Amino acid sequence: MAVTTETASVFSPAERIQYSKDSIVSQQITKNKAGNITLFAFDEGQQLSEHSAPFDAVVQIVDGSAEIHIAGEPYHLQAGEMIILPANIPHAVYATTRFKMLLTMIRS
Repeated sequence: MAVTTETASVFSPAERIQYSKDSIVSQQITKNKAGNITLFAFDEGQQLSEHSAPFDAVVQIVDGSAEIHIAGEPYHLQAGEMIILPANIPHAVYATTRFKMLLTMIRS
């Protein structure tokens, strides 16, 4: 597994990644054996279809708002809010508006 490390620097997650029309943009911030942190920018109407992961993850909305379904239950999140995606439970992400999120995957 490749290992990337963010050097000590101050940044704004909302400003570090830009929207792209009709797309989902992602940017990995760091990755190691314990997990990874990735920024995403979703244009309105974009989605990640239902899937599951073998590890817990945390989603934090840093701009806009989104609808996240966990085990079929919809949750509406705004900038500044976060939610835990439990391991092995199906979830999906819907961009009800343009939004940016920080995803932290915890592998161990």
